[in-house]
Amino acid sequence: MDWTYALIAAAWAIILGGAGGALTDIGQWYRDLNKPRWQPPDWLFGPAWTIILGLAGWSFYIGLTSAPTPEARIGVYALFGANFVLHFLWSPLFFKLRRPDWALAENVLLWTSVTALMVVLPRLVGDSFAGWLNVPYFIWVSFAFVLNATIVKLNAPFGAQKASAR
Repeated sequence: MDWTYALIAAAWAIILGGAGGALTDIGQWYRDLNKPRWQPPDWLFGPAWTIILGLAGWSFYIGLTSAPTPEARIGVYALFGANFVLHFLWSPLFFKLRRPDWALAENVLLWTSVTALMVVLPRLVGDSFAGWLNVPYFIWVSFAFVLNATIVKLNAPFGAQKASAR
């Protein structure tokens, strides 16, 4: 086992999970939003993200250790780096800036980065298991997109229009 790669992959998952939790404010603003009946309970999101990011971190480790060339390894870093940034941005957009509409637009980019982890990563490193480990991430982000879109539909407009409507 290459401990450097294991630590990098673990840090990636732990930082994303921790930041997501720290940036998610289940305050009065969020409680006052109209949400669909089928939204999972708030307590489910933490365990779901822990499992999903753990599997994605494992995928990152496999990608780093299976990369056949230094260029392929740079590609692995680029895929997971882009995903890190896009994953990180969603919570501040939704919860801190209170812009579910912007978070929805950003979710399209996040979904694209997760798709790349499933499709491009295996081709880059020659290990299909590395891609399969991201399927739960893809499913959850796809579900989150539909949930986010429904919240936008039930509560729009946001920003200055919403403030002036009150």
